[in-house]
Amino acid sequence: MRKSHKATMLALIEQNKQELLKDSEQLQQIEKRVDEKISTQKS
Repeated sequence: MRKSHKATMLALIEQNKQELLKDSEQLQQIEKRVDEKISTQKS
């Protein structure tokens, strides 16, 4: 019982990690776009 619970927790943590990685990639892309917009507006 305890072991399967721990396995479930580890699986959930792994899933959350994957989702966080996707989110951070999307954020980086948004930041790039914002930077590009700012630099084009300045010139």
